[in-house]
Amino acid sequence: MRYMLVVTAVAAAMVFDVGTSRAYQGPWCAVQNIGHAVVYNCSMRTLEMCTQEVIAGNRGFCNPNPYYRGPETGQLRGKLKRYR
Repeated sequence: MRYMLVVTAVAAAMVFDVGTSRAYQGPWCAVQNIGHAVVYNCSMRTLEMCTQEVIAGNRGFCNPNPYYRGPETGQLRGKLKRYR
């Protein structure tokens, strides 16, 4: 019974293309040193938001998010042909 549940869950995840959530990903990351840990907060939408987060008492710096792909576009543009 458990085996069927696991197989069904995996099949549903493959069909619906369950991926990582991009809701909290922005173009900037606030990298902060808290004790012995380094924390990445990549929910910053602007560089100003990031600098405010870092200046607010946390040691760190702002870094471009390497995983940010930008907003999703509806259509891809192809090449335009020139007719003479």
